[in-house]
Amino acid sequence: MKIAILGYSGSGKSTLARELGALYGLPVLHLDSVRFLPGWQIRDREEANGMVRAFLDAHAEWVIDGNYRRFAQEERLEQADLIVLMLFPRMVSLFRCWKRYRKYKHTTREDMSPGCNEKLDAEFVRWILWEGRTRGIRAHYRRIAKQYAEKTVILRSQRQIDRFLESHRTGG
Repeated sequence: MKIAILGYSGSGKSTLARELGALYGLPVLHLDSVRFLPGWQIRDREEANGMVRAFLDAHAEWVIDGNYRRFAQEERLEQADLIVLMLFPRMVSLFRCWKRYRKYKHTTREDMSPGCNEKLDAEFVRWILWEGRTRGIRAHYRRIAKQYAEKTVILRSQRQIDRFLESHRTGG
């Protein structure tokens, strides 16, 4: 099984990826760990894209979480058996990011590159509330949902995530 998880910051993409990876015994690639070098430095785009393509080539099955259109996104979407779009409301995403910040403050989450300590600064809040939800980004998610309708699931709340996971645990 190949699972691509995309969506807004703070919606729980990485957590869902870890859970699905554990449930199905699949390798998981968190694209944030590809994008960033220690200290939140941005990795060269070609190098990052090469890392994603090498992961795709090395694994017959996988879970990949993250958006990053230039990191073989079309290839990931084409190959995926399941696409999960996590489209939580702005304030819910912000609250979830705040909770994550409180939990991981001064540490690095396992789905991030070493040395990328959890942060919640004005720039990231702007991203969560506005810049990560532009008309173009919303249209991109709609296009994915339409183009891959037969294999796309849209989750907009924790309750929907819980039901989705339960259905996968029970094989339904």
